[in-house]
Amino acid sequence: MEQQPPSAPAMRQRLDKWLFFARLVKSRSLAQKVIEAGHVAINGKRETQSSAQVKAGDMLEVSLERRDLVVRVLLTGSRRGPYEEARLLYEDLSPAVPAGRPTLFEQATRDRGAGRPTKRERRETDRLRPGPEPGDE
Repeated sequence: MEQQPPSAPAMRQRLDKWLFFARLVKSRSLAQKVIEAGHVAINGKRETQSSAQVKAGDMLEVSLERRDLVVRVLLTGSRRGPYEEARLLYEDLSPAVPAGRPTLFEQATRDRGAGRPTKRERRETDRLRPGPEPGDE
């Protein structure tokens, strides 16, 4: 029987390191917290261990504060490089946000001038109203 050369094992990497290298989270400790909270699924299976291994071809579903991501792992990373380098590690398959429907982050924030007026805006509005000037009593 002829001996075949050993094939290269599938490159695997810890989930927390991969999320950090792919720049989906700001730090490895934040990646660990996201994973332990159950906000990451590998190939449809919820994962709570930071040491879980990912490899090329795996599908990840990641629920972050501002958005939900669905990505396919293309490569394992060797370092946390610039965005252009990190973008090569995955393919973004996230569904597009429907136009007109704000995200949860957009709902929680407001544009300048929207909502309750500032003290200055309130004075400007009071000046436009007919009647006695404030302080003319």
